[in-house]
Amino acid sequence: MLNILYEDNHLIAVNKVAGDLVQGDQTGDQPLVDKVKAYIKKKYNKPGAVFLGVIHRLDRPTSGVVLFARTSKALSRMNQQFKERMTHKIYWAIVGSEIRPSTATLTHWLKRNTKMNKSFAHDLEVNDSKKAVLHFKKLRDLDRYTVLEIRIETGRHHQIRSQLTQIGFPIKGDLKYGAKRSNPDGSIDLHARSLSIDHPTTKERINIIAPPPSKPQWNFALSD
Repeated sequence: MLNILYEDNHLIAVNKVAGDLVQGDQTGDQPLVDKVKAYIKKKYNKPGAVFLGVIHRLDRPTSGVVLFARTSKALSRMNQQFKERMTHKIYWAIVGSEIRPSTATLTHWLKRNTKMNKSFAHDLEVNDSKKAVLHFKKLRDLDRYTVLEIRIETGRHHQIRSQLTQIGFPIKGDLKYGAKRSNPDGSIDLHARSLSIDHPTTKERINIIAPPPSKPQWNFALSD
C-alpha cells in the first residue's frame, strides 16, 4: 500500500518506505516509480503507458517524502527548481547521544567512490571532491540517542550520512557509514521529513510533510 502525501494533475508525493528503491537497479526489485505508475493507472483507469517523471531520489534504506511529476512540463519545471535550490528539504536523523553543540553548520568536501557506492567527507578540499553544507539542530534527547533536524544546502551523494559520520555521529543502523549495529529491518534512521516547493503551474508554495516510521525512537521524538 502506498502512503500518498499529495496528489493533483501535475504532481504526486509518496511517503517512501525504507527498503524501497526509487528507480530500478541491478537487483531487479520493483521500484517505487513503477508502484506509483500502477496506482495511477488503476485509480484513473488510464489506457496505455503512464508518464511519471522522477524528480529526485532517496537512498534505499531511507524513508520519507519522494515527489514525482505526472506531466513532462511539471518535470522540467521541478527539475529547474531543484537545480536552482529553490526547494526546501528537512530531514530527521537519529544519532548517538551527547552530540555537541545542539545546533551547527557542517561544511565538508565529499569524494564519491562509485565502486563502493559511498562518499567520504574531508575537512579540506581534495581532488575530485564537491563542497557539502548542512545545518542541524537537536530536536530531542532520547535515552541513548538524539534526534536531529537537518537542512541541506547541497544535494550530494550520501551527504548527510557521510558528514555526520565525519563528526563521529553515524546514523542509527547505518553500518555502511560506521554504525555499531544494524536495524532489524535493514533501514537506517534517516527520514525525509518535509519538502517545500513552488507548484509548477499555480506557483503556490506547498509544504509536504511525511510522518516518520512507527518505531519507538520516532514515536518518542513526536511525543509532547
